[in-house]
Amino acid sequence: MKKVLLLLVMSFGFCGMAYAQFTVKGNVTSSTDGIGLFGVTVFLKGTTNGVTTDVDGNYTLNIPSGNETLVFSYVGFTSQEIEVQGRSTIDIILQEELTSLGEVVVIGYGTQKKKLVTGATVNVDGEKLEALSNTNALQSLQGQTAGVNITSTSGQPGAGFDVVIRGVGTNGNSSPLYVVDGLPVGDITYLNNADIESIDVLKDAASAAIYGSRAANGIVLITTKKGSAGKPQLSFDSYYGVQQIANQVDMLNAREYATIMNEQAINSGKLPYYSNAEIAALGEGTDWFGNILVDDAVTQNYSVGLQGGNNGSIYSTSFSYTGQEGIVGGRDYSNYERYVARVNSEHKLLDDIITIGENLTYSYVKQVGIADGGQYSNQLRGAFNTHPLMPVYDDQGDFYNNAQGEFIDQGTQSNPFGNLAYNNNSEGGNQRLVGNVYLAVEPIEGLKFRTSFGVESSTGQGRSYRPVYELSIYDFNDTSSVSQNANENLNWNWENTVSYQKDFAGGHHAEVLVGSSAQKWRGSWLSASNANLAFDDLKYAYLGNTTYANGPRMGVDGEGYESSLASYFARLLYDFDEKYMFTATMRADGTSNFAEGNRWGYFPSVSAGWVMSSEEFFQSRVVSFMKLRASWGQNGNNFVPAFRFLAPIAVTNANYSFGQGEGQLVPGAVPNRISNPDLQWETSEQLDIGLDIELLEGKIFANIDWYKKTTKDWLIQAPILATAGAEAPYINGGNVTNTGIELVLGWKESIGDLDYSLSFNGAYNKNEVNDIPAEGGIIHGSSNELWNNAPEFYRAQEGFPVGYFWGYETLGIFQNEDEVSAYRMGSEPIQPNALPGDLIIKDVNGDGRITDDDKTMIGDPNPDFVFGFNITANYKGFDLLVNANGVIGNQLVQSYRSVTDQYSNYTREILNRWHGEGTSNEMPRVYENGRNYANFSDIYVKDGDFLRINNITVGYDLSNVIKKDAFKKVRVFLTGQNLFTFTKYSGMDPEIGYGQTFARGVDVGYYPRPRVFMAGVNLKF
Repeated sequence: MKKVLLLLVMSFGFCGMAYAQFTVKGNVTSSTDGIGLFGVTVFLKGTTNGVTTDVDGNYTLNIPSGNETLVFSYVGFTSQEIEVQGRSTIDIILQEELTSLGEVVVIGYGTQKKKLVTGATVNVDGEKLEALSNTNALQSLQGQTAGVNITSTSGQPGAGFDVVIRGVGTNGNSSPLYVVDGLPVGDITYLNNADIESIDVLKDAASAAIYGSRAANGIVLITTKKGSAGKPQLSFDSYYGVQQIANQVDMLNAREYATIMNEQAINSGKLPYYSNAEIAALGEGTDWFGNILVDDAVTQNYSVGLQGGNNGSIYSTSFSYTGQEGIVGGRDYSNYERYVARVNSEHKLLDDIITIGENLTYSYVKQVGIADGGQYSNQLRGAFNTHPLMPVYDDQGDFYNNAQGEFIDQGTQSNPFGNLAYNNNSEGGNQRLVGNVYLAVEPIEGLKFRTSFGVESSTGQGRSYRPVYELSIYDFNDTSSVSQNANENLNWNWENTVSYQKDFAGGHHAEVLVGSSAQKWRGSWLSASNANLAFDDLKYAYLGNTTYANGPRMGVDGEGYESSLASYFARLLYDFDEKYMFTATMRADGTSNFAEGNRWGYFPSVSAGWVMSSEEFFQSRVVSFMKLRASWGQNGNNFVPAFRFLAPIAVTNANYSFGQGEGQLVPGAVPNRISNPDLQWETSEQLDIGLDIELLEGKIFANIDWYKKTTKDWLIQAPILATAGAEAPYINGGNVTNTGIELVLGWKESIGDLDYSLSFNGAYNKNEVNDIPAEGGIIHGSSNELWNNAPEFYRAQEGFPVGYFWGYETLGIFQNEDEVSAYRMGSEPIQPNALPGDLIIKDVNGDGRITDDDKTMIGDPNPDFVFGFNITANYKGFDLLVNANGVIGNQLVQSYRSVTDQYSNYTREILNRWHGEGTSNEMPRVYENGRNYANFSDIYVKDGDFLRINNITVGYDLSNVIKKDAFKKVRVFLTGQNLFTFTKYSGMDPEIGYGQTFARGVDVGYYPRPRVFMAGVNLKF
């Protein structure tokens, strides 16, 4: 019997030897860049006999005779069948697949084939982000995602971006939730674009519902680069560029300024300040922006990456440095530096039953910046307001001190360049560790247990120094001072999931996921200040070097916080024959931000899809794919400071006097906030219907979505009277609806050696507040924001968009006395004190008087239409990229001048003012008391429409010329950013993300985005 078995084994062996009589080998490369493709499946048609290509794209396969057919298959590329015909070497160039339906996208706690996705999601490949050469990944997303409006909060290096998905749905924080490699984080500014594999944006409630809480504003999922089996791959990416102002606002020069000052005085019943001869002798004067703005500020980036692995372990690691100097003040006053180190690895054990791995990123950011934003903390505003008569420096080369009052302002205005220099002696840094470790066990096929523990930890410190100086009678510092601060924050997240997927007979496929999550935030900060620095230099600016003691110039403050979140979630994915799809999700979240009884929120969702093109009745040579999908779901928002349902007790400034006469001062304690134990979750509910189409085998593609998103039970701070004696409580109140349509259109094609694509995306959105449980159905905006003692100019109100601009509507300008007299209600003039050249204020309520009751909606900061387009092309090693974005239908508020300072400068637009009958019907006459500008009206409101060409990049891969095996890619490129902006807006930049609370689009002196010219290189070895 043993001999028989032995003969059988030997015979099978000889059969195998006889079978493998012919060897074929070769190399598989990509048509787009000529680089070898790793992981291409090469198999004998009709069999399971096959191999995969190595890291260089090489393969070797044994086949029976050499007359068979080989199949080459790779995700994202068109499969090819090649007849061997006795050839021992076959090299293949795979063409990039026009259709992307086979791609796998991230959906939250898993992945899914793009064809089967039933929600409204957008996937952006990391290579597209890196090609745009931006400091921040969010800037690279501009113009690439329909329904996602991304605006810069400032052009200052390291500044963030305001991201709004499908319209503003809350009066509080409207930012989406960012999830990096499965870990929810506060922001993604710590990431280098070269480290990002892909970004997926989940826009509808059904897609985001798996994250439940904090998903009301959408989800942005970031996947960092992972390794792959094969030889180690080394990469180096770098760019170096210079920045400059793209559009500078022109201010009045000295002669023009003196002329306007004279006219103001005469219109106010005074004598002129200057004679014609004195005006002629003034010359151009000081161009403050010319002194503050810097040409050729440097921006640079260097990134080194290494990845590789084998069948059991893979790794990806990188180190990068990013530096950007500011165009305002230059490196000394506005600068950003970021160092990032990243390590990702994964290891499979026990025949792939156990998988362990980690994703870790460490960053260190060193940043200094000027004050920008509001009217007070804004050093650009001084350049708008200071008159051009004052010089920058005195005869000794020091900053000019205007306190002696030799000019028209009598010493009240300050030297803005000197103020910038004296008040920006600071330095600081922030260290951040973000990542997770995970363990997955798959005991049987399809069943997987996964646990992950993630941490986001940061520490920061800073210090600043103010020297003794004097620049005006109001701007001085008579004692040097030092401030130091420190903070630490820890966010940990522990998640556990169990999933099971299985293919059933008859074409049925199902995936089930259940899981739990626990997350906690904890942090503290401390700041201190003191005066009389022993050594007048930032180098020695530490509290230990100050000598002031026992006085009001000493200050100490600090605070701690913590909050937590517990969650349970479940999801079912089902499809039949990849034709009918259904998804259901449920998540429950409990937060410490609310009182017991209100802590838990429940967020369900359902979605379905139908691939109509897979039906037998659907026969079309033109339409190659068509999918109809619909979804409904709810998401939550708990963005309020911790423990706002309680009334904390304050022991500072709570003394009380007891006894006769002056009595005895006794320490006390008082509640400093009104409690609200009924505070509960804000909820966003959304309905989405979408259609995905591909024509001509994927050459033409389109996505259309209609949505209605209603946010209910806003988390707002209640309006209370000052006599309440405590901070106002947070309450639930207010509903807002966003309704819109999104459209994506694209064309991609390969013609010989030319691969190109064109795409357009646009989104229309209507925003309307439905209900506010406050007096008059209004949440009032702040006052004193545009100039000293400025009135309220924005609000949220039932029947209007969130944050709309509220003020007087004007009907032009009175040209003569007859027009003033004719503007009346019956026998009474409507504006009895008006003069020719003054604004005509519309009597909205028709009562014959101009009062606050005549104020109305005069602008909307929310755009009607957000759009973008992209062009890419590759031809024989050359590549071209064009990226653009824009908005239509929004308004901006522009308020550069301080109305209460009669000597403030004007922009050159004032030269178009009314100065006699027929000279202007848009810009009123000027007075010293600013009477035409002291009330907020539509003369401050400007159209914010724009189209910006964000990026034009041209590159060439020299590896086509350098025939060295060591070089897989040697690409050099030239890039121009922010090259052209088509707009009627007269400010430096129409893309304004700044605003207070729920206001947007407010320009009181905005740090503009620079224009950039750069060169770079991408190397792969």
